[in-house]
Amino acid sequence: MAKIAIIEDDMAISQMYRIKFEMENYQVETAENGKVGLTLVEKMKPDIILLDLMMPEMTGDQMLAELRKKDWGKDVKVIILTNKGEQEAPEILKSLGVRRYIVKAEMTPRQVAEMVKTELAG
Repeated sequence: MAKIAIIEDDMAISQMYRIKFEMENYQVETAENGKVGLTLVEKMKPDIILLDLMMPEMTGDQMLAELRKKDWGKDVKVIILTNKGEQEAPEILKSLGVRRYIVKAEMTPRQVAEMVKTELAG
């Protein structure tokens, strides 16, 4: 069973994705900001992380920069899941190995789940 970490400060969105992925037989854990998220993923060691950018305490790009410093975190798959347009995204994301960038308002949970499946298979 693949493990997914959802790091998202909007609890309604976080729970919506948790339910969707649990229905697809994934193990799911959530965190409400980058600081809590970093602790969560260090313990959980997920197969993939869905990461919001705009969060309190520690932003998604700050969390990802810290994660990439860790041996196991260098290669973990990360999908940015945010409402910021890709052109507004911090430049550092490319150098941190972000392969997919999703604008939440433009995709359904089903489409996001398909993208996660594709990433995990690849």
